[in-house]
Amino acid sequence: MAPSIRLSPAARSLFDEPLAIAVQGLGPRQQVTLRTSLRDETGQLFQASAYYQAGDDGELDLARCPALPGGSFSGLEPMGLLWALQPQKPFWRLVKRDVQSPFLLQLEVFEGHGERPGRLLAQAQHERVFLRDGVRRVPVREGRIRATLFLPPGNGPFPGIIDLYGTGGGLPEYRACLLANYGFAVLALAFYNYEDLPKEMKEFHLEYFEEAVNYMLQHTQVKGPGIGLLGHSKGGDLCVSMASFLKGITATALINGSVANVGAVLRYKDITIPPLGVNPKCIKVGKSGIADIIDALNNPLEGPDRQSFIPLEKAECCFLFIVGQDDHNWKSEFFAVEGSKRLQAHGKEKPEIVCYPGAGHYIEPPFFPMCAASMHLLFGKPVMWGGEPKAHCEAQIDAWQQIQAFFHKHLTGKPSRTSSKL
Repeated sequence: MAPSIRLSPAARSLFDEPLAIAVQGLGPRQQVTLRTSLRDETGQLFQASAYYQAGDDGELDLARCPALPGGSFSGLEPMGLLWALQPQKPFWRLVKRDVQSPFLLQLEVFEGHGERPGRLLAQAQHERVFLRDGVRRVPVREGRIRATLFLPPGNGPFPGIIDLYGTGGGLPEYRACLLANYGFAVLALAFYNYEDLPKEMKEFHLEYFEEAVNYMLQHTQVKGPGIGLLGHSKGGDLCVSMASFLKGITATALINGSVANVGAVLRYKDITIPPLGVNPKCIKVGKSGIADIIDALNNPLEGPDRQSFIPLEKAECCFLFIVGQDDHNWKSEFFAVEGSKRLQAHGKEKPEIVCYPGAGHYIEPPFFPMCAASMHLLFGKPVMWGGEPKAHCEAQIDAWQQIQAFFHKHLTGKPSRTSSKL
């Protein structure tokens, strides 16, 4: 019997779902190298490889067989070939630009171990898709809003969430659509560097975000009385500002967010919140040319920088802080703890804070490979994001469950079936 790759699900799976990988038809205890490849929409190649030895029966099941040292990872890692994918171009991050098309994963099995792969023994292709069948993608251009709404299959109304990314700008849709697969109506909202929105991050007006909140609250497919907010990085502090000043927000989840306004002036009616000061002297640049900006931001508890602290005690919602303890973009854990102190000092409910040791800044949906460093739009050079690949991958899996459970609890009143594994 010729060697073959067995996948489950066989042909396609959701990107955030596990994929079972096995090889059959090998010789007893045969040594092989497994390699995965994936190209993003710009054509950039991501690869991972691992060394394995088949069992006495010539079977190799990644759920039972540990990878040997020397490849992209070692040990028992059934999903290692996906989370260990690394770009062949330095400082390149895997993002999904068009959620309506899948990522095509190539799997190959080569003879032997070593730098140069031996003879190709077997290969397979697998589609990693972003939209579950029946999820509707609706471009939104109402008033000033530039967004995409994802609606789950079936008859609503559904609990509603607005999803915001960070300083990259544009309109990333992949987290919003993956979340919609689990029964949420999710609005991926652009706020700069997209279509006719401002090109640069200089000044934001909360009235724009208020328009988006009202759009969701009035939508027939969105279940009231309030909605949820999900923000990563700069999107996190925008969500804190929305929760603090706008009506109709029930639950706010932040992924490595800040409780101080960062990077741009924020205005709402007659209120102005200045951005937190930056001290360029605190940026450390290593021999590799990668900057560590962890200490660049001023402390929002001291001097004039206190004006940048967002008055989150005004919020009428519950908070969840997801924290990567190895975040090198900024001090996410410090921000979460100070936000918690501020809320409790004003008699508000203590927020949930979930900390992940070994996780960096970009905590994405499950199985996105960790990005250790990439270009930072505001600094104009590559910066380190932190994280250790295996711990970061585990954090992404758990955080995804925590976020869904948090929104199920506060937007539907029903606890979800998930529980923390870390």
